[in-house]
Amino acid sequence: MYFDELDLNDNVLDALYDMRFDECTPVQEQCIPEILKGNDVLGVAQTGTGKTAAYLLPILSKLDDGGYPKDAINCIIMSPTRELAQQIDQAMQGFGYYLQGVSSVAVYGGNDGNRYDQEIKSLRLGADVIIATPGRFISHLSLGNVDMSKVSFFILDEADRMLDMGFSEDILAIAKHLPSTCQTIMFSATMPAKIEQLAKTLLHNPVEIKLAVSKPAEKIQQSAYVCYEPQKLGVLRELFKHQDMKRVIIFSGKKTKVKDINRALCKMGVNSGEMHSDLTQAERDEMMFRFKSGKLDVLVATDILARGIDIDDLAVVINYDVPHDVEDYVHRIGRTARADRDGAAITFVNEDDMFYFQQIERFLEKTITKTPLPAELGDGPEYRSLSKPMRGQRFSGKSARGGKGHGAKGHDRKASGNRSNKGTTAPLEAKAGTAADSGQGNSRKDNRQNRRRRSRQHGKGNERNDNSGGQTTVTNEATE
Repeated sequence: MYFDELDLNDNVLDALYDMRFDECTPVQEQCIPEILKGNDVLGVAQTGTGKTAAYLLPILSKLDDGGYPKDAINCIIMSPTRELAQQIDQAMQGFGYYLQGVSSVAVYGGNDGNRYDQEIKSLRLGADVIIATPGRFISHLSLGNVDMSKVSFFILDEADRMLDMGFSEDILAIAKHLPSTCQTIMFSATMPAKIEQLAKTLLHNPVEIKLAVSKPAEKIQQSAYVCYEPQKLGVLRELFKHQDMKRVIIFSGKKTKVKDINRALCKMGVNSGEMHSDLTQAERDEMMFRFKSGKLDVLVATDILARGIDIDDLAVVINYDVPHDVEDYVHRIGRTARADRDGAAITFVNEDDMFYFQQIERFLEKTITKTPLPAELGDGPEYRSLSKPMRGQRFSGKSARGGKGHGAKGHDRKASGNRSNKGTTAPLEAKAGTAADSGQGNSRKDNRQNRRRRSRQHGKGNERNDNSGGQTTVTNEATE
């Protein structure tokens, strides 16, 4: 389905057109109409399915259509991590590029305290959309910096991860301040009992949209080295010695191990960096910028990067240790082979992690190739079938997560009066200058005409007028 076929605001469609977004993903196709109707929605969908746009697009469309209070908080989006909050904020700026009166602020921990006053000002004046981590938001709420009496939309993104990180009480405390008329939308990658209970508490007659838990893309070449723990660095050394290893993320569940791995890679002459919760927000931002821009070849990280972070050109993902949850494995290796690219996923399996890796193979319904160890490293442990974890470990335990954030970053437009959506992240054509000059109106009108022309070519039914009212007319019936 094309976005044109949904009843989205023309300004939102213009931004999508400039960004070359034409067709909906399944979760967008199912969620956007229900959110536009005003229904509460419970969506079960993994990272990478387009769920951020599934809730942002209809909400931005409704806010731009008007009818919501000025100088008040109209939408609150809860994110489990600073990184995902940043990404949602960036998507907000892109999708809302042509929206003149819709403002937003991102609130999360780890920022310079000098911005605290500006952040408070943004919240008190009422940015339309607040994107926040629960810990930081609840601290503002307790200090009286937030008025939630007029909130129309409340979104929980990656709700299961928020509960894993211990935010359950914070979320319930925040929800108590919502008006009874608030539309609530919740997304989760999984549907355990605790998520069902949270949904029953927060949602009212929700529309449930469940996409099957997807397996990793077939084009990801998955392999494993069965080795003792001390042999892992030796395997890494051989990989980087004999292969041109660039655009690589190495995952480990513990930040102490992440530091050790990065230190060893640097001694090998590998251009690498590390990402974990001990870094300040400024350091994490700088590290992500250096990696995304190609200044770093390798990034060693905890699961802070496993979900919700878009890095489209990763060549290899290495699991230095086996995640003890199948979904964490899927999220980790899902960072590669994106945007029609190929990719590889390599996992190091020691004797203590064999049970967990076998659970992963059962879920995938395939036997992952076991690559022989380099001869100079000697023999590894025998890969044998196990019916239970070794050393009394329990399966299905979630990996250790990062803690709550207690700083904040404010992107204030209402407070400053000079920051609008048009001043930050621009769609592709706008960056090229085609929509930023005096001919902007004509360019946008051409965009709409191009959309209609494409709709006719594909036999689609819904077209939009050029007038600012955004009325929908049907000019031809969709053909089967």
